[in-house]
Amino acid sequence: MVRDVGLAEELAQDALVAALEQWPETGVPRNPGAWLTTTAKRRAIDHFRRNENLGRKLDELGREQRVGEGVLPDFDAVLDEEHIEDDLLRLVFTACHPVLSTQARVALTLRMLGGLTTDEIARAFLVKESTIAQRIVRAKKSLADGCVPFEVPVGEERVARLSSVLEVIYLVFNEGYSATRGDDWMRPALCEDALRLGRVLAGLMPAEPEVHGLVALLEIQASRSAARTGPNGEPVLLMEQDRGRWDQLLIRRGLAALARSEELAGGAYGPYSAQAAIAACHARARTPDETDWGRIAALYAGLAQITPSPVIELNRAVAVSMASGPAAGLELVDRLLDEPALKAYHLLPSVRGDLLVKLGRSAEAKTEFERAAGLTGNARERTLLLDRAASC
Repeated sequence: MVRDVGLAEELAQDALVAALEQWPETGVPRNPGAWLTTTAKRRAIDHFRRNENLGRKLDELGREQRVGEGVLPDFDAVLDEEHIEDDLLRLVFTACHPVLSTQARVALTLRMLGGLTTDEIARAFLVKESTIAQRIVRAKKSLADGCVPFEVPVGEERVARLSSVLEVIYLVFNEGYSATRGDDWMRPALCEDALRLGRVLAGLMPAEPEVHGLVALLEIQASRSAARTGPNGEPVLLMEQDRGRWDQLLIRRGLAALARSEELAGGAYGPYSAQAAIAACHARARTPDETDWGRIAALYAGLAQITPSPVIELNRAVAVSMASGPAAGLELVDRLLDEPALKAYHLLPSVRGDLLVKLGRSAEAKTEFERAAGLTGNARERTLLLDRAASC
């Protein structure tokens, strides 16, 4: 509405500050979102009043303000027409504008709407924090220079933005599932937001197989949440989890979503449905020994063809090690040692340390676990890695 994403961010922050100041005394309003929206609009009006060159915007906002408190009639009318009923999802679609590169869309959306810090986004993309910071600044400038309105795409344009929206939801979930920084192993609120967005999106675009594939992946991953931490919040690795604590309802939902994705795609896999199929292999195994590692390794090989990535190669190495032995896995891992994108990725030395332990090379494993501990930003994970180093 203000056609300046930087200004919009400032207005939103002003509204939040006002809420923190007023709500403790007046109580939380019946519709907090509408209250914040109205307050931000008032701040926008004040801003435009101070700028005579933007009188037209003042009139436009003033007319809208008179229609009703906390309601954006024109915006909501468009959204209702397109049946996008989730506020956050509407904003994600809006921020994924084609004037930006895919990387810029995802970075900007994660920063503004996902609540992730620049550092967390950088870790997710395996790039420097300064790179993400510059990417976000340029994205804001591009939107401002292009006077891009915050509108909801329709028809083909909505479909064109779908991949960015899926990536945003996926990355938000991942940050919640394995927090890159802080004292907690997981950030459940992020997982819940991502899962809710995915479900809403599946209802909005029921014919898109990768939407169902992403939902399947998130449902199955989320089913393990209760088993992923111990009594004191410490991480519990997949093969050591109490599978009796896995949420069977979420697993059933995930398997149903995967089946729907496979049906729509004629059995072919995209990046999210392939990962969901891998997660399904774990979900179907009643015990760790029943895991079909051969199929998982094959699925990773197919995934690497769809979206080549050193992280996928690292995961494939783990699957190969489980299917064919640690030596075979270590051979694949060692091919990644000079990969620039994994230079600061703590899971590379962590995986290598695990394989070295299985091969009886304890001294080397200890060094790798210590190196991994030095690279992770999560306190719980650092403790786990240092414990593993001490046990070598």
